[in-house]
Amino acid sequence: MVSLLNANLTALWISLGVVGGIVILVGLWILVTYNSLVKLKNNAEEGYSTMDVYLKKRYDLIPNLVNTVKGYAKHEKETLDAVILARNSAMDASNVKDKVKQENALTSTLKNLFALSENYPELKANANFMSLQEQLQSVEQDIANARKYYNSVVNMLNIKIEMFPSNLIAKWFKFSKRDMFEVSNAIEKENVKVEF
Repeated sequence: MVSLLNANLTALWISLGVVGGIVILVGLWILVTYNSLVKLKNNAEEGYSTMDVYLKKRYDLIPNLVNTVKGYAKHEKETLDAVILARNSAMDASNVKDKVKQENALTSTLKNLFALSENYPELKANANFMSLQEQLQSVEQDIANARKYYNSVVNMLNIKIEMFPSNLIAKWFKFSKRDMFEVSNAIEKENVKVEF
């Protein structure tokens, strides 16, 4: 009877140890998964902030560029106004989808602005214009690199949010997918139209 009681107690302790071990492993898995989701979310926010810094730098350069062009191309008011309007709309965009849309419009109007310089040789020779154009091209490259980083991190976050079993933790802690910052292919391939 005592040996049967000891055997039952031993089996109970073993069962409790196994259950406790499983609970600890599940708890560790939840902790690791949660922390990796937090890290990816924070990396995405940091990536967006970095890109936003370059976008603001771009927004600051545009008025200087437009003012330089104004002196040479006074009858191009419509194009210059379109650039400023697109810049202001991009600055006011409140979420990634709107920001992408407005940035695509801004890129299109900037292409038209640079096309104007082709028709004004004295503008192309202006040192201030050339310096601003080089600065803007450098910022555009920085934006492209920041966008690649942001999209890469967002892609990893979105995959982790969608994949089983991490999707359970993501749903439980209310992690949500994020939008990519994608430039329209039409903008990249579009020919610039110059009309007088």
